[in-house]
Amino acid sequence: AAVELLKRAMPYLCLEKFGQAKSLPANKTQSIKFRRYNSLGLRTTPLTEGVTPASEKLTATDITATLYQYGGLVEITDIIRDTHEDPVLQEAVAVSGEQAAKTVETLRYNVLKACTNVFYANSVANRSAVVAVINRADQRKIVRSLKRQEAQFVTQIVKSTTAFNTESILPAFVGVTHVDLETDIRSMDGFVSVADYGARAAWETEVGSCEHVRYLTSTVFSPYEDSGSGTTTGKITTSGARCDVYPVLYLAKDAYGMIALKGKYAITPIVINPTPSKSDPLGQRGSVSWKTMQTTVILNDSWMAVYECAATA
Repeated sequence: AAVELLKRAMPYLCLEKFGQAKSLPANKTQSIKFRRYNSLGLRTTPLTEGVTPASEKLTATDITATLYQYGGLVEITDIIRDTHEDPVLQEAVAVSGEQAAKTVETLRYNVLKACTNVFYANSVANRSAVVAVINRADQRKIVRSLKRQEAQFVTQIVKSTTAFNTESILPAFVGVTHVDLETDIRSMDGFVSVADYGARAAWETEVGSCEHVRYLTSTVFSPYEDSGSGTTTGKITTSGARCDVYPVLYLAKDAYGMIALKGKYAITPIVINPTPSKSDPLGQRGSVSWKTMQTTVILNDSWMAVYECAATA
């Protein structure tokens, strides 16, 4: 059940690929520590002949995150199992995997979109003034900001398989956002579709790239409804009163840490067939359920950015 559940989950996990992923250890505490060693200062003074320079000590920044448990439960009766034409147990495992993935992805998204390094489309003052769509000039401003903070390109990702391992990729920053922005992303100057990548492999849900950024989309990355400008002409709006505002997460290497939804202890599927017991004498009820211990934490706000823009209707 575990492998089948994870197979259904993997395509929904965009953020799984790009964070500093940790596997969940067994029989440990409910917290996990991420450690970053700080850069050393410059040594611009010439050495004196025969004199050993003063030594330095390594310093590190520790970021501790608390793990929380999440889970879901689907009930299956003996009548459904015995009379339904579909393999109900297998289908329940599959949709539970999808539920687990979307739950974990939403939890991660809610943490990451709270990043303090925020940009607004067309450099307006705040979210309530947002009316412009994504454009290359704003992207260049964000990329320049990341580079100034010495943020590094993503060069490895967690593979989209049930195994806990990584693969190397061509260096790039990553942008993730809602599917509603696909048209605007494709309209950016310099956009290259995944169809034109040639030998470079595309990721699931990847739309394409623009200069240093590769873009992925998902329905999980929901907008702030009716939070933008009152000028809504030609823009997506929920109620018609104000523009919906779409966050775009720009991610660099080691911007955030997480517990990967894979590995021996990452997720526990539980399948119970309808069986007679003291609490269920006739064996009428069974279930398919899952549980996981999860956390996500921003490791460096300067190594990621949140860009808020409108979307063309």
